[in-house]
Amino acid sequence: MKKLEDFLRPTQKQLFKLLAKKFKGKAILSKGNFILVRGTAPVMLVAHLDTVHTEPVRQICASKDGNILMSPQGIGGDDRCGVFALVKIYLSAQVKPWLLFTCDEEVGGLGAQQFCIAYSQRRLPNELDDLKFLVEIDRKGKNDAVFYDCDNPDFEAYITGNGFTTAIGSFSDISLIAPELGVAAVNLSSGYYNAHTLHEFINVNELYDKVFQLLLTKKLRACHDLIITI
Repeated sequence: MKKLEDFLRPTQKQLFKLLAKKFKGKAILSKGNFILVRGTAPVMLVAHLDTVHTEPVRQICASKDGNILMSPQGIGGDDRCGVFALVKIYLSAQVKPWLLFTCDEEVGGLGAQQFCIAYSQRRLPNELDDLKFLVEIDRKGKNDAVFYDCDNPDFEAYITGNGFTTAIGSFSDISLIAPELGVAAVNLSSGYYNAHTLHEFINVNELYDKVFQLLLTKKLRACHDLIITI
């Protein structure tokens, strides 16, 4: 699993198995619900494994320069862009963030609900109590930052000071997880457009230009200086 295309083709179940294998020894698994990967930075990145499309991606159509990706089956950038970003950031970062991959976000955040239950019952690592904020990578477009009332002025200033603009959204997994953990959270754009339609497409450069620049290496080290709660 090295290219974005490798994350677009599997079903949710297949992707769960691939990620469980990739992070074997570092992950806590709740089959059919979530994968929690241990980190060292007090930051957790979140993405969901499911898409709204009923068929798995079989054919990927790319622009001549390879930057725009589409599929007749629905490309599933929501949220395979986020899953890809979490893996690449984790592997590249010198200070590793925590990762949370959830299942069934598109049908009400079922995996996130199970994560919240497990946390409330103290079945997850105590280190989660020390997290300073959450970043979900599950938003359309290029520059959006959606906070779902899970922010504060300092956190919002930190995010918008790195090239994002505050936007409005209805729901994502952090809507459930951030209040449970008591930390601030944001959902960032990841370069997909026309979500939930067969006309969905991914702008690969926008994913790299924004999300990766914000979250890699030095930016993650800077997170150690932030104490962000809601």
